[in-house]
Amino acid sequence: MQVNRKLFDEVMVPNYNPSAVIPVKGKGARVWDQNGDEYIDFAGGIAVNCLGHSHPALVNALKEQGEKIWHLSNVMTNEPALRLAKKLTDATFASKVYFANSGAEANEAALKLARRFALDNYNEEKTQIIAFNKGFHGRTFFTVTVGGQAAYSDGFGPKPQDIIHIDYNDLESFSKVISDKTCAVMMEPLQGEGGIISPDIEFVQGVRELCNKHNALLIFDEVQTGVGRTGDLYAYQGLKVTPDILTTAKALGGGFPIGAMITTTDIAKHLKIGTHGSTYGGNPLACAVAEAAFDTVNTPEVLNGVKEREQMFRDGLNEINEKYNVFSEVRGKGLLLGCVLKGDYEGKARDFLVASAQHGLMTLVAGTNVVRFTPSLVITEEEIKAGLARFELAVADVVNA
Repeated sequence: MQVNRKLFDEVMVPNYNPSAVIPVKGKGARVWDQNGDEYIDFAGGIAVNCLGHSHPALVNALKEQGEKIWHLSNVMTNEPALRLAKKLTDATFASKVYFANSGAEANEAALKLARRFALDNYNEEKTQIIAFNKGFHGRTFFTVTVGGQAAYSDGFGPKPQDIIHIDYNDLESFSKVISDKTCAVMMEPLQGEGGIISPDIEFVQGVRELCNKHNALLIFDEVQTGVGRTGDLYAYQGLKVTPDILTTAKALGGGFPIGAMITTTDIAKHLKIGTHGSTYGGNPLACAVAEAAFDTVNTPEVLNGVKEREQMFRDGLNEINEKYNVFSEVRGKGLLLGCVLKGDYEGKARDFLVASAQHGLMTLVAGTNVVRFTPSLVITEEEIKAGLARFELAVADVVNA
């Protein structure tokens, strides 16, 4: 069988439009395609491959668990799930964990739990969920409706109700909307898909205080920011604002599908037996790999290294911008960074992505105006320099087009 991009069009639902490049092998922050061409990976599978490709710790964990137990369902528990849950609770504010397969599923669980918590503790009218424009929380119908980009949720019929959106970092508007009917506020502690938008400290603190005042749960969606991405294990720790519920996925498995919702015992008790579930949630293979990823990332060496690598990226990107003057700023924190395009280049983020690929560099976009980078947390200095050199060639191509 000939496997190529044409086969995708023949057999796959057309909701994606992948490039013609089909990677077949990866090591660290380098990837090779079917033709043997090499790429440096500044995309990381959209903030997923936190330890790059084929990291020995993850490969060994998968091989070892693969010779033991693959799947049980939640009729029984398993050792990798319990070990990972204990490590998550030891390292965070939480005392209880719910495992899922993805960030969307973790967010779905968080939203359902918030509604159930409000119903059990207050009344049937306390159902309002406040979220933020440009936010992204997944593609289930509930999570995509809570996400602040209507284009993703329009066209599927009636949406889940009692969800309101306001602008991120606008505490005044938020204070006018929240009330005793608000059951939860869902937010990213750094907006990823919406353009790499960092929160004002006063805004996050104000949201926390108003949630307390109105007995609303604060849900942090850390699907993209979690597991070391910002230089803290979870971004809330750097903000010094603690949520009531936190969701994590993407980097949690280092490339193996897994998600989790973590919360306190008092809140968790409202998901009683039978109220929610997931066939694959807590899968032993996924949890074994995630445990290895978590152990590797949750060290001073790796977390401090993220901050050092951030500075390398910023220095290199600023040097490129001094020559070509295409960015208004470099946004973000840790290794979740975005170059905001300006002037004649506004709205042309995809042009930079395509040009980068032509020079052997994998990048991302965050909307039409931001070129996004979410590489491995342990990407080497050599790989950063080589990738930035390729990015400069891409920038030059766009500028000279």
